[in-house]
Amino acid sequence: MAAEREDLHAGLVSIVGAGPGPADLLTLRALDRIQRAEVAVHDRLIAAEVLALLPATAERIYVGKASGHHVMSQAQIHEVLIREARRGRRVLRLKGGDPHVFGRGGEEAQALAEAGLAFEIVPGISAANGCAAAAGIPLTHRDVAQACVFLPGHLAEGSPGLDWSSLARPHQTRVFYMGLARLTSIAQALIWHGLDPATPAAAVIDGTRSSQQVLAAPLHRLMQQAPAHAGRPGLFIVGETVALSPHFAPGPPGGA
Repeated sequence: MAAEREDLHAGLVSIVGAGPGPADLLTLRALDRIQRAEVAVHDRLIAAEVLALLPATAERIYVGKASGHHVMSQAQIHEVLIREARRGRRVLRLKGGDPHVFGRGGEEAQALAEAGLAFEIVPGISAANGCAAAAGIPLTHRDVAQACVFLPGHLAEGSPGLDWSSLARPHQTRVFYMGLARLTSIAQALIWHGLDPATPAAAVIDGTRSSQQVLAAPLHRLMQQAPAHAGRPGLFIVGETVALSPHFAPGPPGGA
């Protein structure tokens, strides 16, 4: 239910992707919706410089989620969006990355549709696109990776829903969102199902931000380096294209 710029009427909910961090990675449409918001319902990883673009009069409602700690349940967030839209306000639902890539934007759109309320989806640069680019990692490459798979890192450990045998096949890039905490167990599952332990892999921490760190090495070596960063937000990327990153350190031939 996309709205034109001149028709951002009261009661409309704009579900907006804020991109992976810096304000200059916002789309022009996202910036427009931010600057016209009357109430902003925002997540934890929205950068301060993005929140600073909100009107001074806009009410801010924080609904952030961290591992093991949720300020609000998803159902409660739906209730907030519905309540504020029914008050006739221009509602901004501000989410990191893209709303439809592990952002629960589809669930929120569903709830609004069932409530009979107007909404729009404003796409953003996804964490996978932004962080991989900032780390110099192509997600696809016609010579070495003809497919790219996005996966939820927090569900990966022991999840029967993941086809590990398929994921272990070569010539694809696997991006695990919030995968650092379970990097070792994910890597072990891939290797167990046939992935070469020397496959290039990377941990991208605070991607696109000034605090960005990239660890890139053969998978068996990365498993030794990454646990120290397990508590920080980041992506775990596994695939041949990681070797194209300037951060990639292959190590000595045959080394551990």
